[in-house]
Amino acid sequence: MAQSAGPILILNGPNLNMLGTRQPEVYGADTLDDVVELCRVTAERFDRKIDAFQSNHEGALIDRIHAARGVVSGIVINPGGLTHTSVALRDALVIPEAPIVEVHISNVHAREEFRHHSFVSPIATAVIAGMGIRGYAAAVEFLATR
Repeated sequence: MAQSAGPILILNGPNLNMLGTRQPEVYGADTLDDVVELCRVTAERFDRKIDAFQSNHEGALIDRIHAARGVVSGIVINPGGLTHTSVALRDALVIPEAPIVEVHISNVHAREEFRHHSFVSPIATAVIAGMGIRGYAAAVEFLATR
């Protein structure tokens, strides 16, 4: 079972390493480093730590989720395109037995139809979409104060 004071795991999926350069009209000018720093600063306000990980590879994300079991107190995940396609990622996310907040920088419900379905949302404790990178701070605060 997750430790209550364990770090909050911040997971970012495919293409999120390109934040700041990929479609800034959709995702803004902030970089992934900005996201991680925002999460770190937010967590510190609650005397908490984060552990951040990004990969363009589904298996690497799943391996990191497996390693989180019994270690993290919560997971903030932006699965990127895997949101809409990956049953394997969804199945892995229940393994750590920790609360999950699914975050999307853009409002996925105002975009293409294929983005409206999420395999993660049904197992998430909360879902945040359309707040830009501020959604990550809201997710960290939510988990830190549970």
